[in-house]
Amino acid sequence: MESYIVKGQERLRLGYTTGSCATAAAKAATWMLLTQEVIDEVVLNTPKGIKLNLEVCESAITKVEALCAIEKDGGDDPDVTHGMKIYAKVSRNSGDKIHIEGGEGIGRVTQPGLWCKVGEAAINPVPRQMIEQEVVEICKAVGYMGGIDVLIYAPAGKEIARKTFNARLGIEGGISILGTSGIVEPMSEQALVETIKAELRVLKARGIAQILICPGNYGRDFANTIVGLDLEKGVKYSNYLGETLDEITYLGFAQVLLVGHVGKLVKVAAGVMNTHSKYADARLEVLATHAALCGYPQEVIQSIMESVTTEGALELLKQNANYECVIRSIIKKIKVHIDFRVRQKVQVEIMIFGEKGLIGESEGAKGLVQILRRG
Repeated sequence: MESYIVKGQERLRLGYTTGSCATAAAKAATWMLLTQEVIDEVVLNTPKGIKLNLEVCESAITKVEALCAIEKDGGDDPDVTHGMKIYAKVSRNSGDKIHIEGGEGIGRVTQPGLWCKVGEAAINPVPRQMIEQEVVEICKAVGYMGGIDVLIYAPAGKEIARKTFNARLGIEGGISILGTSGIVEPMSEQALVETIKAELRVLKARGIAQILICPGNYGRDFANTIVGLDLEKGVKYSNYLGETLDEITYLGFAQVLLVGHVGKLVKVAAGVMNTHSKYADARLEVLATHAALCGYPQEVIQSIMESVTTEGALELLKQNANYECVIRSIIKKIKVHIDFRVRQKVQVEIMIFGEKGLIGESEGAKGLVQILRRG
């Protein structure tokens, strides 16, 4: 595939999804079954509007079934499924419907809350729709009025799935067939946000009302070792705090404990809801502002603004008796911005830590920790 996008200062090659691979394989296999002709290329129109010309490999035809594979190309995205082969095996059935199933290496949904029902193969709605649509078109083109059984499988899927989020989402035994556009955009933020939302949906479907959220592994490790919370009840939101809070509010969680490193969470006091440095970095400005509000002298404020790290600025703050005032002021402001984001519909409590342990917490944090421990 030779389509590109520009992100930041880089030109990155697009790829195509496992859903596009499964669809193309099903389309090619259906043509070969119904015409008894081997083809070495298949054309696929993706929902994004990009046309793919994909090589068909490992084809096999008999009078009763046909199969082939499409090799996944993730483009310049760091995609663990890049290079794997997605297979489709098709056969006629006695009805007039298209039946789609997952076989070897395709995960099974074991928990509610995902787009697929418990017990179903993890083939998401858009890929299912794509497969059915393309198979129907082939049937019409050759004048076949009967039904088709489509089996999607991926022999390497079980091994590759260990490198994905599937286990946390309750998908066992293989990969998921994914994609809403049919195209992989390198380093897709939307893909990560959708994974975070899926984790939240799974927790909600279990009946969980109180959850732990952390930017990353540091937060989860702190919650586990220092606070004693079960990491399986936690969701890592990376830098996407705003989107995570939106989904939490939409799903109707009652209480949330936000645990994170000061370098990330201090930005939230400035209203920054995507904490990646490429979007905003207000760490030192926040610390300097709240230090000024708490009466620190100008020379300390200047030193804070010249600090290289958040931890270094904190060391400067600790040399003054008003240090606790600064921490309380920052946490209060974080709460203001978060409460506004969730429209006061969710109780969100905060714990901030640094290299030397807990730095500060909101008023209701300890109580929520106890609830999470009991749950």
